[in-house]
Amino acid sequence: MSNISLNHPFKPQPHHPTVIITSAIIHTMTLPNIQTKRAALQNYGSGSYLASDVTVLLDMVDKDAVADVPVNQKEALIQSGQRHYSDMLTLEQAPTAMHEQLYIQALEQGTTRAATDIAHLSHTLHHVFQHSISDEHPLILVSLVRAGLPIGVLLQRALSDTDSSYRLPSVHYGISIIRDRGLDPVALQMLLEAYPNSPMVFVDGWTGKGAIYQELSRSLEAFSNPSHPKFANIFHQGADVIPLLTLADPAGVAWLAASEEDWLIPSGLLNSTVSGLISRSLYTEPQSGLHRSVFYDDLIAVDHSLAFIEHIDAARQSLTTLPKCLPTYQQPRYQTADLIDTLAADYDIVNRNRIKPTIAEATRAILRRDPERILLATAEHPDTILLRHLCAQRNITISVLGDKILPYQAITLIKQRAKDH
Repeated sequence: MSNISLNHPFKPQPHHPTVIITSAIIHTMTLPNIQTKRAALQNYGSGSYLASDVTVLLDMVDKDAVADVPVNQKEALIQSGQRHYSDMLTLEQAPTAMHEQLYIQALEQGTTRAATDIAHLSHTLHHVFQHSISDEHPLILVSLVRAGLPIGVLLQRALSDTDSSYRLPSVHYGISIIRDRGLDPVALQMLLEAYPNSPMVFVDGWTGKGAIYQELSRSLEAFSNPSHPKFANIFHQGADVIPLLTLADPAGVAWLAASEEDWLIPSGLLNSTVSGLISRSLYTEPQSGLHRSVFYDDLIAVDHSLAFIEHIDAARQSLTTLPKCLPTYQQPRYQTADLIDTLAADYDIVNRNRIKPTIAEATRAILRRDPERILLATAEHPDTILLRHLCAQRNITISVLGDKILPYQAITLIKQRAKDH
């Protein structure tokens, strides 16, 4: 359990200092000095991570100012098209004792794998970028809030490790990406102005169907012309290559991933309490500033965010196997697209957003959405214990389909609450 100060900079204070900070940043961004622009970014917080781990470019709002929408109501509003999911939140509660216990089990089970994967990813980043970056022009790790945050922090720790063979000058930021609405353009522009000669790599935890990859690709399309002044910051691996890095890539869309397997990534089992106590992001129109988020100060006592990082990072430092270079891909393979098409046809699903593949997404969907049924590859797989426990608790139907859903171990199908849009 992490010891987090109650006066953490991400905790909204009286008189809404976030607005003041944002105004100050807008003012300083007009100055030509790059160092001033970089310094201005540090006015933002890091959630419950260390300031050296990440700067999260989100405007924080008090959770009391956010409507707490019950899951059933939220589902009906989303599916009817009345509201977008990024316009509302169901405020998180502390995980149950069973949930906590299964997280600890997943951590014990997955520590060495996660640590090894981070070492391989860091070694590969070092191999790719060692000759093109410097302390003055570091690699920019841009984690996609929220699932990318723990992975990005682990990479930042690894690349900062002076005792490793893959040390690399890097800085780490978290920015919001929202399905149908894209990457936060205000946050992205702030980074491009503060680091005009640095390449960016976008970090996520895992891929499901590849929807976030497609969202990222659409958001970056404006920079894809080689004559664009920021082309090289983003398309440094070649025209049309979206530099997305993930720990697991079952969808086969990432430029760089540790594996394409659907496995029980420990950080995928919890929500804010392993992601810096930050809520899922809320959309803000670009002219009004950054996307917003809630800092769950009421969950400080059950936060695992920093403890998770320190545990995996210590395991990485104690590895005895040498890191290896992983393959990179110029184009997405979309290796599960046919499977998603088949499932949509079999279950009469028009809106693919109702299909939530991977153990992590399937588990999160049960906790945050209104599921109709769960599809499993194996009835007793140890990685789906929490999923099956939650299904038993809520009387949710489980269908075991074997090889038919591989490489996914689990898929949640969201209940249809209104006509598909």
